[in-house]
Amino acid sequence: MLLSPFIRFGTSTWTYEGWQGQVYLKKYAKTTFARECLGEYCQYLHNGDPCFRTVGNDSTFYRPPTANQLRHYLNQIPEDFEMCFKVWEEITIPTYAKQARYGTKAGQPNQRFLDAKLFNDLVLTPYREAKFEPHTGPFLFEFQRHGMSSEEFCSRLNTFFGQLPQDFRYAVEIRNAGLLGQDYRNVLENHGIAHVYNYWSYMPSLRDQHQRMEERFTAPFTVLRLLTPLKMSYEAAKKRAEPYTKIVEELPEMRRETVELVKQVMAEKRTAYVLVNNRSEGNAPLTIQALRNALQVAET
Repeated sequence: MLLSPFIRFGTSTWTYEGWQGQVYLKKYAKTTFARECLGEYCQYLHNGDPCFRTVGNDSTFYRPPTANQLRHYLNQIPEDFEMCFKVWEEITIPTYAKQARYGTKAGQPNQRFLDAKLFNDLVLTPYREAKFEPHTGPFLFEFQRHGMSSEEFCSRLNTFFGQLPQDFRYAVEIRNAGLLGQDYRNVLENHGIAHVYNYWSYMPSLRDQHQRMEERFTAPFTVLRLLTPLKMSYEAAKKRAEPYTKIVEELPEMRRETVELVKQVMAEKRTAYVLVNNRSEGNAPLTIQALRNALQVAET
């Protein structure tokens, strides 16, 4: 039985060599694997149905894609496939971390934080040039933990989204649990922006996040990102899950609450994008298959 067309499952990126023999059966040269395997990813079936109808693109957090990169994706993806792109960190970090990759900017305030013109000019332009709009899922604005007050953050978010074009969709992922509340929800709802329900180390559970959002979605679509076990660091989750070839530990709460949220999405005729990371249970494709099976049982 086909899953509801309102539900799109995918993984956080697709370039894992640990999936060879599972998702990837073709032989790829090591130098071309990441560039050429997307087409086979899209063809991967579960119970005779395409398993993935979306995918997260995390690489665009570090630099916006070029129009040529997007055209290369277009040559590999089917007509009904959408990609969810992380937004360039130059837009989403208020202060550069003290990391070597930032060079002289490390530790300094980011003057381009929530710069709408920069987002329009450098992030959105390649999508228009490549005519990628029909395949563009929600843009994911990931805001890592910061020291801004809820009032300041929500005010700046409100101003920023008020300046963006309406022909793309946007979703906000926060890592500060204290921001979840009325002001934040109002900003998202006023602009038709989705909250990203993130199952992540130091955030509340998915159910708790939904309760803090008054159990109401803020856009015609929503996004769930299943990233790491709660109360576990990125490093520990990575070490536990590598080399991403099998389920290392099921997360029953994560699965149960994902199914609950998605069932509400379906009942309200909204679209859900569910993006699963290997670091959650060890092998994202197997986690997705289990979630799909649970939803199909719930639908019967």
